[in-house]
Amino acid sequence: MIRLPLRLLSLALLVATGPLRAQDFPVDPPRRPSPVGPEPPPLLARPEAPIPATELVTPFQLLDRFVLPGSRQTLQWAPPDGLGRGELPSPIIIAHGARPGPVLCLIAGIHGDEVNGIEVARRLGQEVDPSRLRGTLVVAPIVNVFGFSRMSRYLPDRRDLNRHFPGSRSGSIAARMAHGFFNDVVRHCDALVDFHTGSFQRTNLPQIRANLSEPSVLELTRGFGNTLVLHSEGTRGMLRVAAVAAGIPAVTFEVGAPQFIELQHIEPAAEAIRILMDHKGMLARESTDAAAPDPAPIYFDSRWVRTNASGFLFAEIELGQAVTLGQRLGHVIDPVTSERTDIVSPFPGQVLGKALNQLVLPGYAAFHIGRLTNEQQAVLQAADPAAAGDEVGEDPAERPATERPELERE
Repeated sequence: MIRLPLRLLSLALLVATGPLRAQDFPVDPPRRPSPVGPEPPPLLARPEAPIPATELVTPFQLLDRFVLPGSRQTLQWAPPDGLGRGELPSPIIIAHGARPGPVLCLIAGIHGDEVNGIEVARRLGQEVDPSRLRGTLVVAPIVNVFGFSRMSRYLPDRRDLNRHFPGSRSGSIAARMAHGFFNDVVRHCDALVDFHTGSFQRTNLPQIRANLSEPSVLELTRGFGNTLVLHSEGTRGMLRVAAVAAGIPAVTFEVGAPQFIELQHIEPAAEAIRILMDHKGMLARESTDAAAPDPAPIYFDSRWVRTNASGFLFAEIELGQAVTLGQRLGHVIDPVTSERTDIVSPFPGQVLGKALNQLVLPGYAAFHIGRLTNEQQAVLQAADPAAAGDEVGEDPAERPATERPELERE
C-alpha cells in the first residue's frame, strides 16, 4: 500500500474540488427578460406586439374623499363660510365605475321648490350599478337646501342661485354658494345636466334647453333620445352658461311644474338620462336588438303668449299638443263681471309650456309655443345673431313689464 504525504494529499483534494466551487459564481450574467415577458421556450414564436396593459381605474376624488372603483358613496357638500349653519348639508351621490369613462354630473334643486328634477336625479343616483358602469356618475339632487327646506325657489335673501354662477368668494350669499359649489363639484365634470321645472305655477313639457351654437353642447343634445330640444343661449349667471364658459358642455332639462311630484314627467326624464349614458358608452344596452329612438324634435324659435285681461285662467290645450294659427289656447274669466277674454295662438306650433289654471293679471305669460325646425337649420340660425333676436325659451318673471303683453319673445 502506497502512503502519500499529508501535504500532497491536501493539494490533490484542492485541485479536485476547485471547479465545483467555481460553478457557484458564473462568469456570464443572467439573461434579462424580453420587453414582452420571459424568453419564450424553443420552437415557440415571440409575440409580434407588446401585450396590452389592463385598463387601470384609480379612485375618484371629490370633496377631499376618495371613492373606490366599482363602488357608490354619498358625500356631503356644505356652503362655504358657515353659510349652511343650521341647515342640512347637500348630499352628493357618486357612483364610480369599475372601468374608465367620462364624468357625468346630474344637478338638481338649485331652485328649492322644483322637486321633479330632485326625484329624477335621486333615482338615477341610486339605481346605477357601479360594477357595470364605465366612468363616473356624480349626482347632486338638492343644491339649494335653504330653499328646499322652505319649499321656495329662492335663497333666504330672495336671490335666485341660478343667476350667480360661477360666483365669487366675497359677494352675496348666492354668489358665495355658487362659487363654492362650482369649484367643489362642477369643475370635476366632463358633461352636465341641470334639472329644472317651470316657474311660478307654470309647467313645462320635458325638454332640453341648450345653446346649439356651441359644438360640444350640440353633440351632447344628440344623446337624449327623442326628448325635444329648444335652442336657448341662456341668461348670464345660469349654471349651464357658466359651465359651458369653463369648457364643460351643459344643458338644462325642464321637467313639469314646481312643488309637485309628477310621475308622468319624472320617468320619461329618467329614461332620457339612461339613453344619454348609453350614448356616451357609460352603460351597455340590455339588448342589442333595441330600436334606435326617433330623432329629437328641434325648436329654434318659441314665444310666450300673454293674457290681456285679469281673472281666472282656464287652459283649453295640453302640453305637447300641436296648435294652428288663431286656435284658442284658453280664456280668462273676470270673476266680478263674468267677462270672458280668449287667448289665441299667434302662429302654428307645439305647446312647450303653459300656466296652471289660476288667478292672473294682464301681461302674465300663459302659453309657451314653439316652432318646429331641423337640427341643421337650428344650428345655422343659432350661429346668426340677427336671426336669434331676443332670448327664447327661459321662463319669464312673475310679472314682467312688456309693451306687447299678447306676445313677447323670451
